Amino acid sequence: MAKAPNDLSRQKRAVWASALCAAFYMPLVFGFFGWLHHSLDLFAHFRWHLAVLLALAGLFALASRAWSVGVVSLAMAIAALTTTQGIAGVPFSGPERAPFQAVNGKGAVYRLLQLNLRYDNPTPEKVLSLIGRTRPDIVTLAEVSSMWAGKLKTIEAAYPEQLICASDIGIGGGAILSSRPMSGNRCFDRGTFATAAIDLNGRPVHAVALHLGWPWPSDQWWQIKRLAAPMAMIRSPALVAGDFNAVSWSAAVTDMAKAGGLDIVDPIGASWFYRKAPEWLRPWLGLEIDHVMVKGGIVVHSVRILEDVGSDHAPVLVEFSLPPESEPVRTVDTAIRKARS
Repeated sequence: MAKAPNDLSRQKRAVWASALCAAFYMPLVFGFFGWLHHSLDLFAHFRWHLAVLLALAGLFALASRAWSVGVVSLAMAIAALTTTQGIAGVPFSGPERAPFQAVNGKGAVYRLLQLNLRYDNPTPEKVLSLIGRTRPDIVTLAEVSSMWAGKLKTIEAAYPEQLICASDIGIGGGAILSSRPMSGNRCFDRGTFATAAIDLNGRPVHAVALHLGWPWPSDQWWQIKRLAAPMAMIRSPALVAGDFNAVSWSAAVTDMAKAGGLDIVDPIGASWFYRKAPEWLRPWLGLEIDHVMVKGGIVVHSVRILEDVGSDHAPVLVEFSLPPESEPVRTVDTAIRKARS
C-alpha cells in the first residue's frame, strides 16, 4: 500500500532536519578537540553561534517528528552553551577564572584599559577622549601604527611613561602607557609582546600588552610557541591584556594561560565585531577575543566593555587591586635575569 503524500512529506522534513542538525553538530564537536590539532580549535571560536543554530535545528527536528535527533541536538546545544560565557555562573572549559570580588575599601583600586586601536582607525580623537575620561592607570594597546605613535604623543602629559614597540608588521606593534613610573621596558616577537614593570604606589606590577595573530591556518600557533619563553618570565603580581584572536575557552588561550601560570578574567563578553555592522549586534554575534589575565593574587573587582571608538574591537576596562603586601613581588628585570641564569 502506497504511503500518503503527507507521510512522504513528513519523512522528507525529518531527513532534512537530521541533515541540518548534523551540519551544525559536527563542527560544534570538532571545537572541543582543539588540543588535538590547531585546525579543530578554529571551530571553538564559533561554539556559541553553532550551539544556537543547533538548538534551532533541534526544534525543527522535533517539529518534523525526528524525535531522537531533536532531543540529542537540544541536549548537545545546551551542554555547549554552558562551556561559554553565555550563561552566567556556569563554569567553562579552559583556564582558571579570576573571581570577581567587591571593593572592600582597604586598598587602592586601579584601572587598566585594553584596546586594539585598529591601525587605520578613522576616529582617533574618540580613543584619546575615552582615555581622558576613564583615566586608567595602565593602558595596553595593539596595532599601534606610525599614525597612532604620533597621536599618543599628544597625551604624554597624562601618560609620560610610554613603551611603544616598533614593528615591521604593517598594522604596527603593541604599547603600554602608564601614568605611574615604569621600568624594565622590553619588546618581543616583532613588537607584538610589550612588557614593563609599573610602580603602583611603591609596588612593581608586571604588565604585558599582547597581540596574537589569526588562528590556523595563519601563524597564531607558531607565535604561541615563540612566546612560551617570554610568558614563562611573567612574575607575580601581573596583568596580561591584549587581542588574542581566540576565545577564552579555546586551546590557544588555554595554552597561553598555562605558559604564564595565569588566570583569565572572564566573562568579558563579545569584544570584536565587523565594524561596519550595526553595533547593537555585537553582543549577540561578536567574538570574545580580547582578554585580561592575572596572577599573583591580583584582585579583580569589575570588567566591562565600553563604547565604540572607531575600531573593530571594543575597549575593555578592568578595575583591580593588588594582593596583600606579604606576597613576594619580583620585578620584570629580576625575572628576566633569573630566566637567563
